[in-house]
Amino acid sequence: MTLHNDNTTALAQALLHPASVALYGASDDVSKMGGRPVQFLKRSGFAGRIYPINPKRAEIQGLRAWPSLQSLPEVPDQVFVLTPTDTVIPAVRECAAVGVKVVTVLASGFSESGTEGVQREEELRQIARETGIRILGPSSLGVVNPRTGLVLTANAAFAEPDIPPGKVFVASHSGSMIGALVSRGKARGVGFAGLVSVGSEVDLNVGEICSATLDDPAIEGYLLFLESMRHGPELRAFARAAHRAGKPVIAYKLGRSAAAAEMATTHTGAIAGEDDIADAFFKDLGIARVGVLDALLETFPLAKRIPLESAPKRVGVVTTTGGGAAMAVDQLGIRGVVVEPASAATLHRLQQAGLPCTPGRVLDMTLAGTKYETMKGTLDILLTAPEFDLVLAVVGSSARFQPQLAVKPIVECAGQPKPLAAMLVPDAPEALAALTAAGVPCFRTPEACGDAIAAVLARRQPGQEPAPLPRQADTTTLNEAQAYGILDQIGVPHASAAVRRFDAVATQPLPFAFPVVAKVCSADIPHKTEVGGVVLNIRNEQELANAIATLRKNLADKAPQASCEEVLVQPMQKGLGEVLVGYRVDPEAGPIVMLAAGGIWAEVAKDRSIRLAPVTVEAAQEMITEVNALKPLTGLRGKAKGDLDALARAVSALSQLALKPELRIVEAEVNPLLILPEGQGVTAVDALIFQA
Repeated sequence: MTLHNDNTTALAQALLHPASVALYGASDDVSKMGGRPVQFLKRSGFAGRIYPINPKRAEIQGLRAWPSLQSLPEVPDQVFVLTPTDTVIPAVRECAAVGVKVVTVLASGFSESGTEGVQREEELRQIARETGIRILGPSSLGVVNPRTGLVLTANAAFAEPDIPPGKVFVASHSGSMIGALVSRGKARGVGFAGLVSVGSEVDLNVGEICSATLDDPAIEGYLLFLESMRHGPELRAFARAAHRAGKPVIAYKLGRSAAAAEMATTHTGAIAGEDDIADAFFKDLGIARVGVLDALLETFPLAKRIPLESAPKRVGVVTTTGGGAAMAVDQLGIRGVVVEPASAATLHRLQQAGLPCTPGRVLDMTLAGTKYETMKGTLDILLTAPEFDLVLAVVGSSARFQPQLAVKPIVECAGQPKPLAAMLVPDAPEALAALTAAGVPCFRTPEACGDAIAAVLARRQPGQEPAPLPRQADTTTLNEAQAYGILDQIGVPHASAAVRRFDAVATQPLPFAFPVVAKVCSADIPHKTEVGGVVLNIRNEQELANAIATLRKNLADKAPQASCEEVLVQPMQKGLGEVLVGYRVDPEAGPIVMLAAGGIWAEVAKDRSIRLAPVTVEAAQEMITEVNALKPLTGLRGKAKGDLDALARAVSALSQLALKPELRIVEAEVNPLLILPEGQGVTAVDALIFQA
């Protein structure tokens, strides 16, 4: 599926390459929000036509002012509405009436400001639907294209002259952040191919805007600053298309510390947590998610250097400063990236070349490394060593005052097949500039270095696209017996079960042996233990009859409103371990599958792995390695091995609900799934499913 057609081409042209722009409510005062865009456009050398709209003035900042859009000699490609909130709706209607393609709304005071604001925002959305005009914002600080001098923004940070053009495109929920990135980028010699403040995304959103630019050969990658996960389907489509185009995407998303909210009757939502689902969303779509602001600027060269297909994991570190390298190794380690020591063969090659070759986690050359010949010779050997997928060079004080010693050889090795990155311990702007110009991924701090490398290595190739799935407006809860019917259809093993009615006398023997468990079977009671709805260790028919009577009494006492006519009977079973396997259609991320530690501590420990669904058996096996509670079942310290291969098949099978829209499943949870000894499989002994 291609994302590019005449509509997206027209959007990209009007948004980033307009031939003419109008400033609705432009001011002659450059200190005001309404005056800045005129000043910026004039100073940046924008080649297009600029039309200030202000009925009260004949001239604004040396340009002819126009009383209205209708009075213009042409229909502008884009209009920036700079007027207050209560004037926005009429202004947008006026833009739509004359045929403007894109209108950007600066004002706030919409959905974030209460009931009236929500109504105003819905009115904007309705105008876009009815007329076809595209709306950027509200709360958008505008659009910048340094390549053409389009500085159509009210952001005061763009008073900075000479915005450097570059290869990355920025889309940000925060308007102030585009200014912050430009100033930080300029200090680092990093330029941009475009910056868009998307604001509240009433119409145009991050995914759609970025998708419209994918055919631009001057854009080689994307930086996203996200305050939340919104418009997930468009972001998903963009990420997949960017991967196909070989254009890396780096994202910084707020919300890592937000407490996980209960998102459904099942435990899956509570255990996963909104931000953790977002994290899986990014990784599974090949997006490098960073958590350090400097890394948002510094990760692109590394992500460009390491395509997803190469999937490097082994990092080697060479340094001229032991302390500096220790900081980098520490930051990598806390993010789960293990630094590999040089092999005996590599150490032998270094020794034969007369180079420092002290065994250890890091190849520390100390002061000897601050010689050009030493660093160059060492890098040549490390970059051909088979035990490393990526080499990180950490340079000390010489980087600032004598970059020709240890930094110059890094620059000269930039073109070698194996990726090479650098971290400079001192403040060394000239060395950083040289490395940046040579395309070497380089970092100013150990935090940004560790964050960037970990984020790039954590990316996964996008898996199979899920089928179009049912909307979640109204759902029906299936009882446990019905849920087992769904598990049968997708191939998830479950315990045998027999149904007994409360009002019937048992005439048929159970199809399995005692001891058994008896459970209430009702869609109205998703959590049976909370109402005394489970009786264990039933040894014969008489005890079963007594158990059914107990269940009936407990229902009358604790859940009198619940509709329940049946009891589910199953053989008592025990496994080596138990897990929770959950599936849900997240409103933004789409279908996800989660594997979590079972038992009463599942929600407390948050010991789990999350992926976008569907997943292959191989991906499910990776998920198993990420759940700490399952490590003993690998045979750790002589313990009995569990059937983890069967567990992987069950996780994959449940995730295939993402490809079966005809089943209309919006959420499913197997809890617990018993893990039996190796070769004996897994068994679901409870299931909760919601159907659209």
